[in-house]
Amino acid sequence: MSFSFKPSWLIAAALCAAAGAQAQAIPKTVRLIVAYPAGGVSDVVARALGDRLAAQLGATVIVDNRAGASGAIGMDAVAKAAPDGATLGFSAISPLVLSPHLGKLPFDALKDIAPVASVMYSPVLLIATPASKAKDFRALVADAKAQPGAVRWATSGPASLGHIVLEQVRAATGVEITHVPYKGGGQQLNDALGGQFEILSTNASPTLTSHIQSGKLRPLAVGAPARLESLPQVPTLGELGYNAANINSVFGVFAPAATPPALIARYNVEINKALASPELRAKLTATDNVPTGGTSAAFAKEIASEFESNGRIVKAANIKAD
Repeated sequence: MSFSFKPSWLIAAALCAAAGAQAQAIPKTVRLIVAYPAGGVSDVVARALGDRLAAQLGATVIVDNRAGASGAIGMDAVAKAAPDGATLGFSAISPLVLSPHLGKLPFDALKDIAPVASVMYSPVLLIATPASKAKDFRALVADAKAQPGAVRWATSGPASLGHIVLEQVRAATGVEITHVPYKGGGQQLNDALGGQFEILSTNASPTLTSHIQSGKLRPLAVGAPARLESLPQVPTLGELGYNAANINSVFGVFAPAATPPALIARYNVEINKALASPELRAKLTATDNVPTGGTSAAFAKEIASEFESNGRIVKAANIKAD
């Protein structure tokens, strides 16, 4: 099975770069569809970004939370919106690069969505609970080798990013590790504090940070391009030799695929300008999320690469969605 493709939004992204960000009229009211519930870290970031864009554009930005189905509900709403620049979406890239390999979606991830700009990456932390005595990640792997199946690794569910990290570690080490899938993050964090399993892979959050700072949970490694400023002593999985497992959640802004390239180019410029503001950068880094930015074409290429990579991982590990 081949996962090679050239989706329409990848071609459109290249056209955006060529078109340039010429003066392009932005609608006076812009709806920003957020593919996650209100109150979470992603929602907080999206609202902060919306406020910056509103100030820069002189427009009204209305946040519309459309949570569910791991972001697919929100992205479906973006895909089906009028391509007139009045609707944008904020989401992780997983509905485009992972969900298509796990089942049928109500939209075509390769044709119906146009990447506008990368906004941030959210690192994946590998956390030891009170059930584990491992002082570092190598010791945890050694424990798993010594007692096959005894190390329990919790994630937010089958086919989640944390599960992908687990499968890549399994493939690299050949060790038997027991997967403990949850539905969402609340209960798994409570169970982590209670030592119901040895390791948890999850995205950074203020609540998680507070438990790390109190010493109740111990970070062993992080999936990120570089060590986190807040946890400089914690190595990346890449540093530990697990390059394929060194992945993280990338979030960005999207538009309906038929949105005019000049509008996408204008939004890309404005989003990069917003990301350069000290206020928005502080909002991101306070929650261990790292600002990204860049061109829409570069974002599209990153999505294309992740699509192919996830396709191989899902097939090799026979990962199934709930």
